[in-house]
Amino acid sequence: MPIERRDFLSVIALGFPSVLTASPLLADEPQEPKSDETKPTTSTRKGTIPSQEELDRWFAEKLANSAFAGNYSVTQGTEEKAAVMEKYAISKVSKVNNTTWLFGAKWQIQGKEFPIAVPFQVLWAGKTPVITLDEVTIPGLGTFSARVLIHEDWYAGTWVHGKVGGHLWGRIERGAPTAPANKQNPQ
Repeated sequence: MPIERRDFLSVIALGFPSVLTASPLLADEPQEPKSDETKPTTSTRKGTIPSQEELDRWFAEKLANSAFAGNYSVTQGTEEKAAVMEKYAISKVSKVNNTTWLFGAKWQIQGKEFPIAVPFQVLWAGKTPVITLDEVTIPGLGTFSARVLIHEDWYAGTWVHGKVGGHLWGRIERGAPTAPANKQNPQ
């Protein structure tokens, strides 16, 4: 069964990588961070690699209550479709073990919202996190591989699903709403 690119990116954005919701929920302008939580540590700015604990803390703070806002392309054979804009909200990421992180979010598809949580592997290239999938089967969607790196307030990567693949890129916005502005949160 062919998969729509939006479905795949929803899973990836759960971070993205997992943690996702569609653009109608994110119409508000991003808010500036209230602290230096999105800025790398002093050692990161100078080019030295911080401790793994510092990197993990920065990663969790960077993606909490954020959105991946950008574009994706779809390539099949020699044909590449024009880039399409997309936006996915990420509510929280938490480290499960050495390389596995759980991405939590709301995913909106076909007029319905679903809270989701997906584990992704996060590998580090020095001080750069790379959200990684290696032939991961996602029930109902298929098997995927992907690499998405985060650099400051930007993300970029590639994805593969069978004979279809493509690129994704954009910016990371802070302060993404966790629920639609026009709906009350039932609690």
